[in-house]
Amino acid sequence: TPQQCREVTEEYNKEILKLTDKILELLSEGLGLEPNTLKSSLGGEDIEAEMKINHYPPCPQPELALGVEPHTDMCALTLLVPNGVAGLQVWKDGNWVAVDCLPGAILVHVGDQIEVLSNGKYTGVLHRTLVNKERTRMSWAVFIAPPHDKVIGPLTQLVDDDQSPPKYSTKTFADYRYRKINKLPQ
Repeated sequence: TPQQCREVTEEYNKEILKLTDKILELLSEGLGLEPNTLKSSLGGEDIEAEMKINHYPPCPQPELALGVEPHTDMCALTLLVPNGVAGLQVWKDGNWVAVDCLPGAILVHVGDQIEVLSNGKYTGVLHRTLVNKERTRMSWAVFIAPPHDKVIGPLTQLVDDDQSPPKYSTKTFADYRYRKINKLPQ
């Protein structure tokens, strides 16, 4: 409701899923795997996409507030469209680095589930959000995640007991989420 909003959202979802397929293919190939490996390991056609709209109003004392504390996303991928107001930072080489807002660009974060599947060859993006003194910052994030009952662990093709032992335990995505939210050991 309204109908036009539903139609636009459904079309956006289709396009986001096409983009997700392409990114997962490229990431799979980057690991030396078949193009469909990561997608099938995340649930294939049952992969879930959840949109969250973030709204950060102007803050008179931005140095005293964080929009979102430092974290990695528990999903597989995050596709993010900002409104052009800076505020997203990533942790790189021991420093917080501002992410440029490029018009028309979709920012992609690797999340925890890709890190687990790749046995740490890809790592989740540690990021945070700052608020702005004068301008409202908004972002539209789509979290790409496996179904809750999907079992996720390091891909057998990427582990070897001698050279590259598994760095992560295998568990359902629901269990992973529960443990992360409640700050329990994984």
